[in-house]
Amino acid sequence: MGKITGFIEFQRQSEASLPVEKRLKNYREFTLHLTDEQAKIQGARCMDCGIPFCTSGCPVNNIIPDWNDLVYRGNWREALDVLHSTNNFPEFTGRICPAPCEAACTVNIDGDAVGIKSIEHFLIDKGGENGWVVPQPAAKKTGKKVAVVGSGPAGLAAAQQLARAGHAVTVFEKNSRIGGLLRYGIPDFKLDKRLINWRMAQLEAEGVKFQTGTFVGKEKPGKGVANDAKKTVAPGELLKKFDAVILSGGSEQPRDLPMPGRELKGVHFALEFLIPQNKEVAGDGKNPINAKGKHVVVIGGGDTGSDCVGTSNRHGAASVTQIEVMPRPPEKENKSLVWPNWPLKLRTSSSHDEGCSRDWAIATKEFIGEKGVLKAIKAVRVEWKDGRMSEIAGSEFELKADLVFLAMGFTNPLQQVLDAFGVEKDGRGNVKADTENYRTNRDKVFAAGDMRRGQSLVVWAIREGRQCARAVDEFLMGSSVLPH
Repeated sequence: MGKITGFIEFQRQSEASLPVEKRLKNYREFTLHLTDEQAKIQGARCMDCGIPFCTSGCPVNNIIPDWNDLVYRGNWREALDVLHSTNNFPEFTGRICPAPCEAACTVNIDGDAVGIKSIEHFLIDKGGENGWVVPQPAAKKTGKKVAVVGSGPAGLAAAQQLARAGHAVTVFEKNSRIGGLLRYGIPDFKLDKRLINWRMAQLEAEGVKFQTGTFVGKEKPGKGVANDAKKTVAPGELLKKFDAVILSGGSEQPRDLPMPGRELKGVHFALEFLIPQNKEVAGDGKNPINAKGKHVVVIGGGDTGSDCVGTSNRHGAASVTQIEVMPRPPEKENKSLVWPNWPLKLRTSSSHDEGCSRDWAIATKEFIGEKGVLKAIKAVRVEWKDGRMSEIAGSEFELKADLVFLAMGFTNPLQQVLDAFGVEKDGRGNVKADTENYRTNRDKVFAAGDMRRGQSLVVWAIREGRQCARAVDEFLMGSSVLPH
């Protein structure tokens, strides 16, 4: 695939980005896609490796060598068709996926992987510029109706696949805009929300209906979970009106840190900061949390924490510090031991490059305040041995903090929704359903994405949405022509 000697002749080329001083002035995307010639060179680097581990490393099993070869030869539209055959939304994954495919790339064994993600980004942008992404409505309607609860990547993927199979699909979303995590959990500078609107228009043209501001369940969500719903629909009502229901919401319950001083003004869940900021950028009202001139501490070293860092810097924070309880990962992985699996290594995001102090193996002991307002955190250094954490004696210290964002991940989907449907749950509070048929213990009720597998990647959500759609199609029609 590609050029036979391309992986020897050409070096990996990273996508260009606007300089930090420019991108911190707004919330627009700052990563630029490859040029035509750069894309061809990246495609040329794909080697005829016999076993394409990149395809198995990709959760949606993208047929990467095929579209790399087509890109090398300049067959852009055909390459995009191959990409779309396994991935409904490359405009999302080409921007925000951590690219496990590249970790699995054979060239990555002793060099730099093929820039698979950058080619994906290039292809979908090329398709958008040339009008190649068009609605694909079903030629024949089945008369069956499906309700999808949750409009994140899993719900949207399931909805699109089912609509193309001829079913009438309605997507229910508790917030005021469609997109779930894509809309509200990821900052605009990483994912321009016009892309969601663009894809949503395609789904509507294919027959998908969207009902926003509607909470499906009984009890409303608790603290830390966004909910704009003005209307509530009981699960029983959906089960009467629809032939099948898919639960495809996110893993939205944030992990808390119940330490002394947790109630102080200035201590927030990460999404209490990020969601209002996305709404402000969209023109839906002012973010009540302002980091300008403040000392910000982000607790948690993952993507959500990184998003808090980037957003705080755009506010004009006086300082941003990110701490993590786990030890500092190695700078580079031992590829002979871990390839083609996803490696544990130090990852530095674009937000870290914009200004952030990072520290590891730190546990928070207390939030310190004056007159109910946060002023600092008390922390201690820890060491790990045999998987157990212990505090290092005499290592306690204070860290100045006007704002703390808790970005330690998410524990489970909304239990209020699952309990209202009466579905069986696994030991982690997710819906119990396998990956063969995605069915729950309740008749006509299916589950996919984070609601079934727990907190995960957008690309895993797309895979589950696609596979769940096939399972629902088989349930409704006895067989399915949708891909696995």
